[in-house]
Amino acid sequence: MSYDTIITRGRWFDGAGSPSAIRDIGLRNGHVVAVSADGLDTAGCPEVIDAAGKWVLPGMIDIHTHYDVEVLDGPGLAESLRHGVTTVMLGSCSLSTVHVSPVEAGDLFGRVEAIPREYVIDALARHQTWDDAAGYVDALQRLPLGPNVAAFIGHSDIRTAAMGLDRATRHDVRPTAAEQARMESWLRDALAAGFVGMSSQQLLFDKLDGDTCRSRTLPSTYAKPRELRRLKSLLRRSGRVLQSGPDIANPLNLLSQLAQSLGLFRRNLKTSLLSAADVKSNPLAIKMMGPSARLVAALGGDFRWQHLPVPFEVYADGIDLVVFEEFGSGAAALHLRDDVERNDLLRDQDYRRRFRKDYENKFGVRVWHRDFFDAEIVDCPDESVIGRSFGQVGLDRGGLHPVDAFLDLVVEHGRALRWRTTISNHRPQVLKRLAVDPGIQMGFSDAGAHLRNMAFYNSGLRLLRHVRDAEAAGSGFMSVEHAVHRMTGELADWYGVDAGHLRVGDRADLAIIDPAALDERLDAYAEDTVAGYGGMSRMVNRNDEAVTAVFVGGRAVVRDGVPTGLVGAERTGSFLAHGRLCPAPNRTEALADVR
Repeated sequence: MSYDTIITRGRWFDGAGSPSAIRDIGLRNGHVVAVSADGLDTAGCPEVIDAAGKWVLPGMIDIHTHYDVEVLDGPGLAESLRHGVTTVMLGSCSLSTVHVSPVEAGDLFGRVEAIPREYVIDALARHQTWDDAAGYVDALQRLPLGPNVAAFIGHSDIRTAAMGLDRATRHDVRPTAAEQARMESWLRDALAAGFVGMSSQQLLFDKLDGDTCRSRTLPSTYAKPRELRRLKSLLRRSGRVLQSGPDIANPLNLLSQLAQSLGLFRRNLKTSLLSAADVKSNPLAIKMMGPSARLVAALGGDFRWQHLPVPFEVYADGIDLVVFEEFGSGAAALHLRDDVERNDLLRDQDYRRRFRKDYENKFGVRVWHRDFFDAEIVDCPDESVIGRSFGQVGLDRGGLHPVDAFLDLVVEHGRALRWRTTISNHRPQVLKRLAVDPGIQMGFSDAGAHLRNMAFYNSGLRLLRHVRDAEAAGSGFMSVEHAVHRMTGELADWYGVDAGHLRVGDRADLAIIDPAALDERLDAYAEDTVAGYGGMSRMVNRNDEAVTAVFVGGRAVVRDGVPTGLVGAERTGSFLAHGRLCPAPNRTEALADVR
């Protein structure tokens, strides 16, 4: 048998959790056609990769991204590829671009996902040729996709398109019968086109951009139970997934999200909920997440929490950070786009009293720990404050309240003031417990969003390092095989997409990892420009030595950590429809020939 590529002597992981082994792997026509313990004949093979000492694993799956806009102008999505991710899911948090207009998309994505609104509008205006889910899939397939793409349809997307953004964001307005029917029809069309399900949102500090409806919460948050029940019934009948974010301030909403997964006298509803995080502001909350998922499973439900398996470290330019949306004075500042207006507000003493009151309020559920002593300044025109916390700066300035120290620096330096803090997942021992909990999924990178705030493109590599280091120290908490399975085959099987496995007949989507290079470089800070967004600089990860090669559809998209010339020029990835096998692109040989 001839091969397009042979990978020799690597430690092979099948993605199903089976024991790893040293194997040669033969690729042909975009698929794995041989996995051999005895070696493969390399004669005539145009590419032979020596993977001795390396790990060869299925490409990882990122189940929570906001690449919906970036994929249009930068379909190679190289930031994910270069870290071993070969499948990404679009349409998270009720947001997708299937039915909304360019301006509506700008209002939906601009503020909550921190993607500049003008770039969202421009990208949709230039690329939007579709008017339904099937047309959207066709449009994606015509792009030179780097990784594979699967998708949710966003509830805020279809609600906005059916009702108009203004009516969709009013508490006293419910969809008419025709509007409800239109949403249901669009959801059915999306499921028929292969979408993995629908995403919704009940979290109340996700705010709209734009002028008409600025600072209202996302349209999905205004839906009443009847509207949601009718949409969820379509997901139940089709066995698809509901991704949702609960209103964390409302325990009843959280309980209803858990209970909805139960079938009782009907089919259960596969539910993936945001998010399992060991938050500093409430260290006890994480104790209920795994047990709650296991309880629902014991009662016949099918429920998972999504989890980022690394410390949730965020950066901010001035006051531009989504966590300020969760309390009134912070949201009031972010409501103002004009810097002069905003600075006038930040100087106002009544406003500062409100901010201090919000900051010191320790009651209620919140995401940010609200501790300016736990917030390090990393860049500022005033170099004397770099490396210090806002709390320390306040003490240095005569005992200023930390809030006043922060606001003074924001007024003085604006977005040139850059700082960081870790909001959650700061305790390694808790991360270990979460990593093995069957009710928790490895995901939630938010890739493609919050461009100046965080970068978790390499979170899978960081989990592998955590596992390997614990094993080497004699305190192993899971095997490498289990970790690989959790980020590949387990996710693919649950969401019903053709990915995540590396066996004979599977698509040749794989990564070759050098375990010796899984070191502190994974944590290093880096930035790079986004060509499609006017060259703006965003946070990225750069640890090129860790990833020897990445293949999508049997074609090399990364070598030595660097994207190849194929990325963004030719289509290597495909749209992965739920429950369907997907031939590799640009291959004429039938899938049956390698099955």
